[in-house]
Amino acid sequence: MSAGALVRRSVRGATALRGGRTWRPTPYQAAGFLFFLLMTLAYGAVPLCCDAGQHAAVVERLKADLLRPRHPMADLPGAGSAYYSPYAVAQGLFARLTGLGGWEVVRLAGPVNLLVLLTGLGRFVRVLTPRPWAPVLALGAMTLLWGTERAWWSGYLGLMSMTGNLGYPSAFAIGLTFWAWALTGARARNARRVRYVGPSGRPGLPGYAGLGLIHGLILLVHPITAVAAALGAVALVAGWQCGWRGPVAGRWALAGGVAVASAALWPYFDVFALAGDDSVDGMHRVLYLDLPGEFWLALLGLPALWLRGRRSVRDPLVLMFALDCAVVAYGWLSGHYTYGRILGLTLVPLQFALAVELARPRPWPRWRRALGWTATTGALLGFLTVHAGAVVPRALDPVGFERPPDWPAYEWAARHIGPGEVVITDGYYAGHAIAGYGPNLAAPAWPDPSLDERERRRRVADVEAYLAPGSTRAERAGVVRRYHVRWLLLTRWRPVPEEAVVVAWSERTGEVLARVG
Repeated sequence: MSAGALVRRSVRGATALRGGRTWRPTPYQAAGFLFFLLMTLAYGAVPLCCDAGQHAAVVERLKADLLRPRHPMADLPGAGSAYYSPYAVAQGLFARLTGLGGWEVVRLAGPVNLLVLLTGLGRFVRVLTPRPWAPVLALGAMTLLWGTERAWWSGYLGLMSMTGNLGYPSAFAIGLTFWAWALTGARARNARRVRYVGPSGRPGLPGYAGLGLIHGLILLVHPITAVAAALGAVALVAGWQCGWRGPVAGRWALAGGVAVASAALWPYFDVFALAGDDSVDGMHRVLYLDLPGEFWLALLGLPALWLRGRRSVRDPLVLMFALDCAVVAYGWLSGHYTYGRILGLTLVPLQFALAVELARPRPWPRWRRALGWTATTGALLGFLTVHAGAVVPRALDPVGFERPPDWPAYEWAARHIGPGEVVITDGYYAGHAIAGYGPNLAAPAWPDPSLDERERRRRVADVEAYLAPGSTRAERAGVVRRYHVRWLLLTRWRPVPEEAVVVAWSERTGEVLARVG
């Protein structure tokens, strides 16, 4: 019997069709699958809060009218609102087809965004290095190496904040950013590795046009994330692209042109007009005030980033970090504090550089062992001080970890309020949540480019005058007529006006729903 026959006889079962090979998941596929399950369960267990009401309201308005949606939170035209992005329109279409409400669609978006995020992260890290454990370490660093104070903002990907923010457009935009960086890096580093190539063996023009479309989509979905995405793309091209002959420059110009054109052609709003809008700068100043406590653990990646810089001053992660820091500094010095929103992605070069360095095969020199132990200690410290409460069940919590926000729901009030009817509320939670069920607010809680900020502030002042203890019945009636108010949703310490009729109340919060008008 020949040796070949012996080999063939040893191959049995279904694996014989593949020559005896069995599929085994990579470390990142296994870790990513477990992380997906863990975070999906954690995200489903945490009540939606904060900006979720705004995004649910956007879905409700698009569900009511996909082509001409009203203002997300007020009984006003919605033309020009930056919330009506392709991402939101897709959600609105899904809501129309399924009959689901805005809150349900935002909840279901979490696992979808997480899948885009995890696949994008894995693809980008594989462009940085072929080491199989690097994506696993990058995922751990990205979710744990932040600080020892909670950072809870849209676009921040710490383990704690992800339990509340996974359903937001920013999570989807960051996942797309990782994909865009992976595709950009692959093209800039070695054209022969690009999957789609032209007849000459060079990367095909459709691939660059598709890359431009991805960047245009990021710009429309979450403009501030698009700033970091563009800086990262510039760093990757500047760091890895060799040779700038006409065809090379033309391909990158095509990608940039398609990104700008696709964003400019979006019919719902003018994304480029947002560059001069400063209505939300004031609320973002706090981002800079809390920097040390919220981000210092990410600095553990500085030694790894420094080593990359020593090897090459054109290293993309080094350039990316420098460009991001420059934009963050500009935001502070200019007073345009909204640019501080890219701080979440500013940490990525530090976190990923550390992951790539610690994924090097052993044996390690003494300094790398010290770096590994320091990073492990930092991740454990971040987990115990900030993130543990996001994933450790309360029944298994031995010390009382800080939990994600636990906001009340308002289905009890929404079932009495008709779609589009106007509500006045004095509650912080209610003011951020009730519009997500379909009603409108007399005074929107958030600025929006589709509503002049002076008009929004006038509405806020009128609502405050209505709720003032010394207001007269005639003054209140004037506000009711001006904004077509039908309902009051009042906290338990706010007296109900004599002309209002109480309809329902919340056993949890003591809030009261009353009808007026």
